[in-house]
Amino acid sequence: MSSSRTSAALTGLALAVLVAGCADPAADRVSLISAPQPLTSLTVVPSLPSPMVSSGPVRHPFPMATSLAEPMATGAPLTATGPPRFFVSARTPLTHFPGRSKTAVFTPVPPAVHNAETGSFIANIPLPPGAESSWHLVAAARDNRTFAVAGWTEPKKPRICFFLVRLGEDGRPGKPVAVTQTDPDDLTFVFDLALSADGTRLAYSTPLIGGGAKISVLDVATGRRRDWKTMAHSMVSGLSWAPDGRSLAYVLGGRAIASLDLARLDADPESAASRIIKNTTGAMPIESVAHTPDGSALIYASGHVVERVPVAGGPAQVLARPELPPGASLSLRFSVDGTGEHLLYVHDWRAYRVGLTDGAATSVPITVDQRPGEGDPPRAAW
Repeated sequence: MSSSRTSAALTGLALAVLVAGCADPAADRVSLISAPQPLTSLTVVPSLPSPMVSSGPVRHPFPMATSLAEPMATGAPLTATGPPRFFVSARTPLTHFPGRSKTAVFTPVPPAVHNAETGSFIANIPLPPGAESSWHLVAAARDNRTFAVAGWTEPKKPRICFFLVRLGEDGRPGKPVAVTQTDPDDLTFVFDLALSADGTRLAYSTPLIGGGAKISVLDVATGRRRDWKTMAHSMVSGLSWAPDGRSLAYVLGGRAIASLDLARLDADPESAASRIIKNTTGAMPIESVAHTPDGSALIYASGHVVERVPVAGGPAQVLARPELPPGASLSLRFSVDGTGEHLLYVHDWRAYRVGLTDGAATSVPITVDQRPGEGDPPRAAW
């Protein structure tokens, strides 16, 4: 099987995925719309054409969700526990083409817990009912014990779902808790996922059919959701909750960092109190962003240079310049732990740990017990 066929199949699978419950700009107006068993291989038919590009007017299969009256997450933040002891990895189902077949066969794979120091496998994370496999999105709370994970339902009518899992002091995962949405969501891709500091809200971003992008805030207990959209940007990534739960930072098209003030939405619903914090000045894109523990600054990577910029705006400070191996992506997708001192990224089945106080970087192999080293490398969070 060629890598191009695999990538095409996974792209087609992503295009068929529907975001659903599982059991920005200063120049752009962002609008608020009102308020371990063996895994088997599964076969799917060739994917449908992408709905992201439309020859007609922009259309949305479902109205923007308004059921969540209070999008802020102002509960007591979960306590950071010092240097991270664990990280969670998540990957997409494996893909292969039997013989000369043009029909992809997908093999589900579970998310997993790893030792943060060694990368060694600790345990697979059980999936909630209705989820057949992990999907490559995972977000961590500040305590390094609470994680939000994306799941994949099945190949004929694939959907993305979300669930929470909490780790014990030994890293063993508890029973997964599915987040069941009350509002339908018929969107294709999920760009990113973020868990609030108090663990009560999920934020995720997706493109809109025909153009534009959406940010959604989801109450994990009730499943109620609130949506915002921008029609000037088709990609919103790098979501990060402020520690006080009153705002979200995000990346617009890899070229700018913006902030959405959730506390001012009722007072300014049309602009959604969104502002640009920093525009890129060079050719290197931005993919991830994370708040510092006190919420006063944002950590991001311009290409592979890790920097920090005040939320209020101002000059950036370089924190680290990790040397990535050949073949690494132009942008750096990362996770920062609850102390704000340790950054994690993945390349080619290795986990790289970067100290944000001294810039030192180390790496360890990522080991799993099911299909090790097969398929695309996982994404990870701590």
